[in-house]
Amino acid sequence: MAAKLRKWRNLSTRIDLMLRSDAVSTRRFLHEGPDTMEELLDRHLAKKEKPLINDEEAEYLNRERLTSTRREALSLYRDILRATRFYTWTDSRGVLWRDVLRENARKEFEAARFETDPEVITRLLIGGSDAVSSALDRLAEKQREMIEKRNRDDQP
Repeated sequence: MAAKLRKWRNLSTRIDLMLRSDAVSTRRFLHEGPDTMEELLDRHLAKKEKPLINDEEAEYLNRERLTSTRREALSLYRDILRATRFYTWTDSRGVLWRDVLRENARKEFEAARFETDPEVITRLLIGGSDAVSSALDRLAEKQREMIEKRNRDDQP
């Protein structure tokens, strides 16, 4: 019983010392650990890196990318329509090649309308652009050949 009383007296004197403003010690021992849960978490968990851009900026950039992609797709579609003007002959069914090519282009664009993967969209745009330019190159070459043939036939 005397030992318990001594223990409580020591504890009460420590509390009295702590309550006095001149005797408050801010020294912490390693085994005592952090004072709050936040300190514990800050000390032992990996810090979350701050993102380079916030959500509003990311949304703006995403909208700009979509707008740019839409603009490129529309430009490609218009290029296809312009290029098909030169196809004035008919196929075996009697349908103008211009109409066949335009219908096929429309189907391709409609099939890719809801594509969201930027890599696939870019691949489609580049492939379409290459196809239009190669078709125009082949058309120009054929027209040159036809003009040369006509000039050769006209000369005696």
